Amino acid sequence: MKAWKKILYALISGTILVSCSTTSRLGEGEVLYTGVKKMKIEPEEGVEVPGSVTSQVRSTLSVPANNSLYAPYIRSPFPIGLWVYNYMKPSKNTGLKHWIYEKLAKEPVLISTVQPELRLRVVQDILNNNGYFGSKTKYEILYNKKNKKKARINYWVEIAPAYTLDSIYLPENNTRLTQIIDSIYSRSPIQPGTRYCLDSLASVRNNVTQVVRNMGYYYFRPEYIEYLADTTQKDQRVDLKLILRKGIPAEALKAYRVGKINISLPSASGKGEWDTIRQRDMTVAFQKPIHLRKSVLPQNILLHTGQYFSVNQENLTQTKLTRLGIFRSVSVNVTPLDSLKGKDSLDVSIETPFDIPLEASLEANVSSKSNSYLGPGLVFGINHRNIFGGGEKLSVKLNGSYEWQTGGGSSKGKSSLFNSYEIGLNSTLSIPRLLGLKFMPHSRRFDTNTNFQLGANLLNRPHYFRMASFNISYGYDYQSASTRFHNLTIAKLTYTKLLNTTEAFDKTMEENPAIAMSFSNQFIPTSSYTYTFDNRQREKNDRWVWQISGTSAGNILWSIMEVFGKKGEKKLFGSPFSQFIKGTNEVKYYHRIRTDNWLATRLLIGAGYAYGNSKQMPYSEQFYIGGANSIRAFTIRSLGPGSYRPPADDSYGYFDQTGNFKLEANVEFRFKIAGNLHGAIFVDAGNIWLLKKDPLRPGGELNAKTFLKDIALGTGIGLRYDISMLVLRADLGIGIHTPYENPDKKSYYNMTSFKKSLAFHLAIGYPF
Repeated sequence: MKAWKKILYALISGTILVSCSTTSRLGEGEVLYTGVKKMKIEPEEGVEVPGSVTSQVRSTLSVPANNSLYAPYIRSPFPIGLWVYNYMKPSKNTGLKHWIYEKLAKEPVLISTVQPELRLRVVQDILNNNGYFGSKTKYEILYNKKNKKKARINYWVEIAPAYTLDSIYLPENNTRLTQIIDSIYSRSPIQPGTRYCLDSLASVRNNVTQVVRNMGYYYFRPEYIEYLADTTQKDQRVDLKLILRKGIPAEALKAYRVGKINISLPSASGKGEWDTIRQRDMTVAFQKPIHLRKSVLPQNILLHTGQYFSVNQENLTQTKLTRLGIFRSVSVNVTPLDSLKGKDSLDVSIETPFDIPLEASLEANVSSKSNSYLGPGLVFGINHRNIFGGGEKLSVKLNGSYEWQTGGGSSKGKSSLFNSYEIGLNSTLSIPRLLGLKFMPHSRRFDTNTNFQLGANLLNRPHYFRMASFNISYGYDYQSASTRFHNLTIAKLTYTKLLNTTEAFDKTMEENPAIAMSFSNQFIPTSSYTYTFDNRQREKNDRWVWQISGTSAGNILWSIMEVFGKKGEKKLFGSPFSQFIKGTNEVKYYHRIRTDNWLATRLLIGAGYAYGNSKQMPYSEQFYIGGANSIRAFTIRSLGPGSYRPPADDSYGYFDQTGNFKLEANVEFRFKIAGNLHGAIFVDAGNIWLLKKDPLRPGGELNAKTFLKDIALGTGIGLRYDISMLVLRADLGIGIHTPYENPDKKSYYNMTSFKKSLAFHLAIGYPF
């Protein structure tokens, strides 16, 4: 107990020292940096400066101080890291005090470590590299009046007019290589009159190198092109001369063709008798037995003997072979530089040892499906990565999940911890090419898959029903660019059947025929397309994700039956089938604020409409709102449609809270707390509505007059713990406004009480 008393005393002492100095451990002449007071970046009159340049300047000067809130200007009034550093230094490397010191202590940021003079020299280099020669910079250190060991900094940057390119001289056009270089530069952004910019010059040089290396000049490098800039001839003008560096190896100036292509295919075990065959212009050595179709290598090796060697083709070959997923590794090697004397071609050797085709996996996940059932689950999968010898992947997965809820809601009026479960067996066959869809625009650099799926699921919801569903589908996944993803489902057929229901559930369905129709035994034949734009790989600080999807159900089948004279309600195998259209449009934007902070936003709009053979969309296809990944101040399916609210004594009102139109908007600020622990502050808004008036759900239809009042609003805070493979998330939502009226609260804030406005969610992964 005595040890704990000492530790407690140390903690209390540290708290008391809040008002004490944060400079007590500074040495003689050391000054604590407390941020920037003013940063003035002013172009001279008439001078236009791109935002990218000023951003580079600001970034160079924006050094965060200790306990910075808004770098480099605003600091927290509670410099905990400095307090711990100054007053809790442990005497030994063990114990709680040492642990606290290691986790919380922050070394002071000093003026001497910021080095303002050096930073202004870097700023000067940035401006010179962008053509703003003659710009002026200065700084001032502002010492704290009460404590001379603290200081802030003022920066001034005056940007001079930019220098522009005047004359551009290219190498003499007397060889194939110089002709290519001349052709590229004549079409490049580097033209007379443009602003001198070192980054642009480097970018064009890299582009030139890439082009010539794809035209046989395998050993050519960017540094072989040099720029000579002369700023002395004309005022604010630059004469630019491009030359090929002296001493370039002769091999780098020579265009090579593809020579011999040798491929080695060791078995997964490394055992087996070796054999050799010829395929196209390739010599293939392999260990028997081999499970590989003859067409696989010619389809995926893009280098051909006799053609000019292309680095792009070399890289694409490696990418395509790796993407097959059947090789442990892929190594592509060409004739080294020191072995090229007297040769006109580059020999290629490819070594691709086979990987073990079978693998088993066990995953823990949280599923979020269109039918709204949420819950942690387990997925056991068996995958065969080369089922037919061409990289075809067969996956068979057995999944089980459950859902729980807190609070009332069961048919007996009691909370139920384990109130539903779902089990399913699903298989997918993925073929790494577009079968029957060769005309579709796609890039050979990215994955292309034809998918066949077959599955069965059983959903058991105590006090309600048991439902079985069966599905079969055929579709494609492919990319047309690094940022563009496509999912096309040509045909999917789902059959849902209620196996048994409770008496209370049947009674509820009788009272609400519209809901009952959505639960009826039926076929759901659909075709769908989803387009996704995601620039994650291109942008580090700003990410855009745009996803638009559309689903058409039953229309093709209905049209065929109409052509053959089938009138009235149409059935498939004796059961009616659904007919509807459905679409969603979702935009997400993420902006990085400093290193570990993000502002994340989302806007989602969705609509569905049943017609023809259906009066209602299937229950599984309708929209819902609320829950851990939606408006977190409200539990799942506790809002809408519109201002409708089920009677308090209706245990089955849960089923009423679906709609055909959905609008949802979310804003979340994510910030780092310590280590892998992050926090979040969020605001969520939205609702669902009906597109057709339902007398049993008054106020549920979409109405322009009540639209704004119908939007639910909530805020809250959350914690996220990132363990690299997954993110554990806890959110506490606080309700602000409900779409349904509260007789006791007539204002916009119409929650019954603060306590009843709270909703707590545990989840895996980010909400969006």
